[in-house]
Amino acid sequence: MTEDRRQPAADVFDAIGADYETAFAGSRAHHASLETLLGQLAPHSRILDVGSGTGRPTDRTLAAAGHEVLGVDVSAVMVDLAARRVPDATFRNADIREFPLPEAGFDAVCVYFSLLQMSRDEQRSLVRRLAGALRPGGRLVLATIPLDVEGVDAVFMGQEVRVTSFGPGECRALVTGAGLSVTQEHDAVFTPAHPGAVPEPHLYLHCLREPL
Repeated sequence: MTEDRRQPAADVFDAIGADYETAFAGSRAHHASLETLLGQLAPHSRILDVGSGTGRPTDRTLAAAGHEVLGVDVSAVMVDLAARRVPDATFRNADIREFPLPEAGFDAVCVYFSLLQMSRDEQRSLVRRLAGALRPGGRLVLATIPLDVEGVDAVFMGQEVRVTSFGPGECRALVTGAGLSVTQEHDAVFTPAHPGAVPEPHLYLHCLREPL
């Protein structure tokens, strides 16, 4: 039997650390997505960032605009980096699949590329929980690599991972199936600034929990 050398997500991102921020800092689509979200938020909104990484650009941008930001990441290294980089936000080292989420407790939820190492069932379950954590009228932003792949072995920034995602239509169904409406959609292609990186398709979905 072939040894499975893939590491848990926490170990992967502990190893990648600050290099992740460097590799993805040039994503204009990510920055544009944040600007769109900022234009939709009331002052002093409460925001959950799922898979918050180093805290930049997402949490720094939102906190600098005066919002209350909670970042949750499975990597202790990432949480330590984020806490030092974005002292105006709050960060927790936890698995979001097990993290308690208050019903209607957030004005917005950000999910930037943080589902890809979960199974499809886990992704569906989590997005439903995140939708329930939005107040009516709240916003969810989901960004992912929209490929129809399930349990595919890959190397990401030198780390062996197993990737699962959905094609574009199924990505939309992921959020609409959780009771959200897609208000804006954007496709981009981005090449991370990392040796051996190749162009990646990126899909950004801006979603709404309809007001009561």
